[in-house]
Amino acid sequence: MQILTPLFVAMRARQLGRQFRDIERSIRALPKRNRDRLGMLTLREIGQASRCDFPHLYGTTPESRYLPWGQGTDIGYERARSNNAEVALRGISLWLAVAYHETKTTTQPALQLQHRQLLQLLRELKEIQSGKSSVDDWMQESAVA
Repeated sequence: MQILTPLFVAMRARQLGRQFRDIERSIRALPKRNRDRLGMLTLREIGQASRCDFPHLYGTTPESRYLPWGQGTDIGYERARSNNAEVALRGISLWLAVAYHETKTTTQPALQLQHRQLLQLLRELKEIQSGKSSVDDWMQESAVA
């Protein structure tokens, strides 16, 4: 299994990287008002995921919990590509929340890079919102939300 682990990590990092580029492009194409709303939806999703026993499996069906990684990013990615603006926003927020939890405690360099890129995007979403004092406050509120 130790031989296959780096291969699985490389495949996952590549998949998350490809999805991240599409998600980031979608976010940048959103009007400011929708980005504000996306920030709040993402905060709520991160909070809901953090209350789960396994936050990185948030959005995954119970019978699929023994897969190498959850289905939340795939479900969120598919929804993010929807023509319906509401479905797309909710898909993006789901993807961001699951990817955040999946990569936050990793020890693999490729996934750590993904996490840093994700944090940068979350910081940008936070800065768009008015009335928040710091990114740390925003991320702490996710545990309460």
